[in-house]
This record gives sequence, C-alpha cells and structure tokens, in this order.
Amino acid sequence: MTTITPADYTLHRQLEALRPMLVRFAQLQLRNQAMAEDAVQDALIAVLEKPERFAGQSSLRTYVTGILKFKIIDNLRLCTRERQIETADDQSEDDAIDALFTADGHTRDQPAAWGDPDATLEQKDFFNVLEVCLEKLPAKTARIFMMREWLELETEEICKELAITTSNAWVLLYRARIRLRECLDLNWFGNRRAT
Repeated sequence: MTTITPADYTLHRQLEALRPMLVRFAQLQLRNQAMAEDAVQDALIAVLEKPERFAGQSSLRTYVTGILKFKIIDNLRLCTRERQIETADDQSEDDAIDALFTADGHTRDQPAAWGDPDATLEQKDFFNVLEVCLEKLPAKTARIFMMREWLELETEEICKELAITTSNAWVLLYRARIRLRECLDLNWFGNRRAT
C-alpha cells in the first residue's frame, strides 16, 4: 500500500491548478480536445511517477510545460497526415498579403512601438491576449506557428509533418506573424497606450 505524503498532496494540488492552462496550451497546438487532454494527462503522469526529477531549478509550471511540449511533439508524430484546408474567403491569401505592401515592397503600416518587451512578457494578461489572437488564426497557420515558435521544431520537421514545402512553411509563418502583430496591436498594445 502506497502512503501519500504531505509533499505528494501539495504536488497533486499544484498540478491540478496548472491543468486548465496546460489543456489550453495543448489545444492551441493540437486543435483537438481529446488529443489535448491525453497529452496533458501523459505529462502529468510523467511528473507524478518521478517527482524527484523536478529539481526546483525552474517553476513547476515551466517544468510541466516542457514535458508537455515533448508529449505534443510525440502526438504530432504519431498522428496521420492532415490535408490542407483552404479558408473560404472572397480574396485569395496571396492577394491579402499583397495588400499589406506598397509597390516598392515596403509595408503600408509600420508596427506601433510596443514598449519594453521584457516587462510585457512578465504580465500574465499578455499571454491571455496572445492565446485569443492565436485562436483567431486559421488552424493550419496557428499550428505551424506553434510548432516553430513554441515547440521549437525545425522547418524540415514541420514540412515533413504537415506535408508542405519549405517555401510554403515560410509563407505560413510570415502570415501568422503579420496577423499576430495586427491582433496584438489592436488588442494589447493599443489598449495599453490608451490607459
């Protein structure tokens, strides 16, 4: 019979408090609630089975999120290939991107000054707005952004997983960054300037 110590109980409570954030993180990448729940469950089990591996050199949240990243990557590698779904829109994506630039190749609207990035990243609310902005992206665009920037996968690995070319991957990453910039300008940095 296994005895639960006060330290075990505390760890269980802390992990349970982190669970909703972890599920949202996994859901943003996997775009499937059941797969996200499974990945989070696997990450939590990994922590609970070997709690001694958490050395306290980072926060528990950072440690568990790191494990979850690998569970998501494993999940992506096991999934069957997905077909690219084009968004139903009156304007092609190429035309929409071309509209952002002048004839000489410069952007029409310069990004607003974002202030001190380090201070912004420390604010929890920023990540809530970023999460909403990611959810507004087309599924494939958000997925490739998360694979590259959050899961830190190499371009070749992303291309293989999504069955796309390198140039297509860079175009999708560029579109994700442009749209995220616009969304953050409107919903975060614009609001901060007004207050």
